Amino acid sequence: MYAIVDIAGKQVKVEPDARVKVPRLKVEEGAQTEFDRVLLVRKEGEVQVGAPVVEGARVKATVVEHGRDKKVIVFKKKRRKGYKVKRGHRQPHTILKIDEIIV
Repeated sequence: MYAIVDIAGKQVKVEPDARVKVPRLKVEEGAQTEFDRVLLVRKEGEVQVGAPVVEGARVKATVVEHGRDKKVIVFKKKRRKGYKVKRGHRQPHTILKIDEIIV
């Protein structure tokens, strides 16, 4: 059984007892959260596709931790002008443990 869920503007494939990395959520670590924007559910070979969401479907998850991804270097340069800028960026994320998918 799996589902495609819209979490913070990203579509994520989730399965029970799986851990997924999503954009940073404003939820405390250890707290449970619920997502109701379920776009697709596959259960025992039967697929339900939402228009735009599957009615009555929800995904319950627990926040495991918050963190930041590896640094990405952003380097800009304009040739023959002496212009160079080097910056780094670390995207914040949240790791969720999927508890159950309710259809």
